[in-house]
Amino acid sequence: MEATSKLNPHPQHTDWSSVPVERLEDGTERQLIVGERLMVCRLRFAPRVATPAHEHPHEQITLVERGRVLFTVGDEQRLAEAGDVLHFPPGSWHGATMLDEEVILIDIFSPVREDFLAAPEQDGGGAGKSR
Repeated sequence: MEATSKLNPHPQHTDWSSVPVERLEDGTERQLIVGERLMVCRLRFAPRVATPAHEHPHEQITLVERGRVLFTVGDEQRLAEAGDVLHFPPGSWHGATMLDEEVILIDIFSPVREDFLAAPEQDGGGAGKSR
């Protein structure tokens, strides 16, 4: 997977249309822009795709760009829609279920999720199983 601006010490200006699209699971696409200590992921989900609840040691901020999503946050369910922002401190239990429309999420991680930089498994799974 080729990520944009990996460890580039110079300021960058990037348009999402120029960032390679990685196809993960059925109905899921991911684009990555990677800095030295943080990563921005743009994820496009087909309707009714679910990401299993999980936790990771990275701090995560998620911006809902398009659509409606039912998030699992700890033991609660929260409905989020375009314009909403969620913050997941390191170790937070979370997952997401897309509702009846395409969803675009912008995930910001710190530090960089090295597992996202590894090539996905042959079946298209791999890194996309836990966002």
